[in-house]
Amino acid sequence: MKTPRFLLAALGLGLAVSALAGEAEIRKNLAASIPQMGQIDEVTKSPIAGLYEVRINNSDIYYTDELGNYLVQGNLIDVKARRNLTEERVEKLSQVDFDKLPVKDAFKIVRGNGKRKLAVFEDPNCGYCKHFEKDMRNVDNVTVYLFLYAVLGPDSNVKARNIWCSKDAAKSWNSWMLEGTKPADAPAACDAAALERNLAFGRKHNITGTPTLIFANGSRVPGAIPSEQVEQRLAAAN
Repeated sequence: MKTPRFLLAALGLGLAVSALAGEAEIRKNLAASIPQMGQIDEVTKSPIAGLYEVRINNSDIYYTDELGNYLVQGNLIDVKARRNLTEERVEKLSQVDFDKLPVKDAFKIVRGNGKRKLAVFEDPNCGYCKHFEKDMRNVDNVTVYLFLYAVLGPDSNVKARNIWCSKDAAKSWNSWMLEGTKPADAPAACDAAALERNLAFGRKHNITGTPTLIFANGSRVPGAIPSEQVEQRLAAAN
């Protein structure tokens, strides 16, 4: 016997109301139990029945029961497909639309034909960044948009300003990062507001360390990776 259409619609509405009630209950109970958790961005069902994904700070993922009485921090693994679902979710949430990057606040380093694109956020006092820059000499045919991201202290901001305000920022950057030649002092009248905008952009997109790489397909890599991996990701992204 077929189920009447009005009954199917009522059942569907009941499930939707139940899901909304579950989300509201989770938000209410977690806020009461863990106020320091802050604002919850989103609550959604996970692939496991009765388990919900809780997202905060744009891309921080937790899991909870349907009442918000328990909280789990860790990776959700699909053992049959051998996939880390949490890692995939975080990677997707961390993506940045490359075409919307504020490239006016970066300087370009062009190698070879420059056809491929890569954006990098770096601090001039970051040791990992210096190793990364030396290894990047093995990567050709790419345009790098270098965002000065001074997060390691006052001296980082001084060096970033001196590099940004130099006549040739790319040359000044390479001289410092590859050869240890300090950039000349910037003129007092130089407009270095781009450095503050970079910090604001980084806070908005949860860029917490340097180097951070963003590829043309929006994928993001936190930390220095070997040139071989850069090549692989450039090939996949462009």
